[in-house]
Amino acid sequence: MIATFTALIFAHVLADFILQTSAMVKHKRAPRVMALHTAIVLLTAQVTTGQIAAPELFLLTSAHLIIDCVKIYGGFRSFTAFLVDQIAHVATIAALASFAPALWATGAWAAHPWMLPAMALLTGLLVTLTAGQHAIALLMRPHAMRIQNNGLRDGGRQIGLLERGLIFLFILTNLPVAVGFLIAAKSVLRFGTASRDQRTAEYVIIGTLASFGWAILAALATQATLGHLPPLEIAPVAP
Repeated sequence: MIATFTALIFAHVLADFILQTSAMVKHKRAPRVMALHTAIVLLTAQVTTGQIAAPELFLLTSAHLIIDCVKIYGGFRSFTAFLVDQIAHVATIAALASFAPALWATGAWAAHPWMLPAMALLTGLLVTLTAGQHAIALLMRPHAMRIQNNGLRDGGRQIGLLERGLIFLFILTNLPVAVGFLIAAKSVLRFGTASRDQRTAEYVIIGTLASFGWAILAALATQATLGHLPPLEIAPVAP
C-alpha cells in the first residue's frame, strides 16, 4: 500500500502544484481549463505508477474532479478551504491505495524500487516549498493589506522558500537543533523592523511560525514515509 500511496501522492503534487499554472488557477472555472487539469491529474498518476489503463486511476481522477468542482464552483478560496481540499485529495489517494495496493507492484517501474524514496523526497520538498508558499500566502492574505511593505520585491516569498528549504534539509539530515538556530537568526534580523510597529510584529510572527510549522510537519511526514520504503540506492551501470 505504501508504495502505491507514495507514487500517487507524488503524482498529485505534480498535478496540483507544478503543472497547474497560475493562469490555470485563475481561469479554472472555465470547463476547458478544468478538463485540462483533470487530464493532467490522470496523466501524472499513469506516469508515476507505470500504469496506463488501470481503472482505479480513472476512478481517482473522477474523485479529484469532484473535489475540485466543489471547491471552485462553491467559491471556497480561504486557507481553511485549501487545507480541506488537500486533505480530501490525500484521503481519496489513501483509500485507493488501500483498495488497490498492487498498482505499483504491477506497474512498469516495479523493478526500480529506488524510485519510491526518490518520489517521497521530491514530494516532501515540493510540499515544503511550493505548496507551503501557496498555503502561507492564503493564510496571510487577510492581513497583507494592513501592512506597508517597503522591502524588496518578492523578498518575503524568497525568504520563506529559503527558510522552509533549510528546515527540510536540517530535519532530513538529522540536524533538528539547527532549526532552533534558524529561528533565532531570523528573530534577530527581523527585530528592528518588527519592534517599530505592533501590527508588523504580529504579521511577521504569524507568518514565521506558520512557515516554520509547515516545513517541520512536511519534513517529519517525509521522514516517516522514507522509513517504510526501500533505501535510496541506485545500482551502478555495468560496464
